[in-house]
Amino acid sequence: MSKGSATLRFTRLTPDGGAETVDRPLAEEVPVAIEYNGAGYAVLMATPTDMSDLVQGFSLAERLVTREDALLDIDVHDTGAGIVARATLPPHRSDALLDRVRHRASDSSCGLCGIENLEQAIRPLPRVRAMSRADRVAIFRALDELRDHQPLNAATGAAHAAAWVDADGAIRLAREDVGRHNAFDKLIGAMRRMGAGWDGGFALLSSRCSYELVEKAVLADCPLLVTISAPTRLAAERAAEAGLPLVVLARPDALLAHSHDNPPL
Repeated sequence: MSKGSATLRFTRLTPDGGAETVDRPLAEEVPVAIEYNGAGYAVLMATPTDMSDLVQGFSLAERLVTREDALLDIDVHDTGAGIVARATLPPHRSDALLDRVRHRASDSSCGLCGIENLEQAIRPLPRVRAMSRADRVAIFRALDELRDHQPLNAATGAAHAAAWVDADGAIRLAREDVGRHNAFDKLIGAMRRMGAGWDGGFALLSSRCSYELVEKAVLADCPLLVTISAPTRLAAERAAEAGLPLVVLARPDALLAHSHDNPPL
């Protein structure tokens, strides 16, 4: 089995009273402790693959680095009980780290602290600068190909995928994880590591469209976000605020397109 899965024995029961022993792969999920500049910052539950990509994408989503910053120096260690990923931020991002740590550690039982935490939860977003050239034909092509880029989900039925798709609908890169946020962070981190831009394409996610995923897309300057399931209202509002076109409930037979600034695909 791959590092992302392990096998467990089950008893398969049928309505007619039948029973048989089967071995089934299960997706791995382990704690991942992320440290910056020697200080603990967060613990995620994630599939233990593509850890450096995960930290790169997570750091961008947390606004500890920007689109223009250089890649982080990351060391990944498997402790047996989980994974520790140690990242070093550039000196000019030290204030951003201190600010985020202060808000994450603040006591929300205090009225003023609670207000500050709410403001941190819904922070202003930059505008999306990139433009997608993809049309509906490209999106339907990517939907048809996505299954071929989900080996972990094919084996376990328990993993989300995030894919970088070019303007013609060809999937250029994909990442999987038990968490939809982790899968997108891994994809964004891998693209940063490769020095790859969206090149007129889009991101395709095998999940619903939450506001966190919208924010990750905007911070990565993704020009179009396509998700298999529906958005929340907050996700749609945040996307409109940043000028991010959405395609949701994307299925092989139909999809819903929404853009605040431009006509549908």
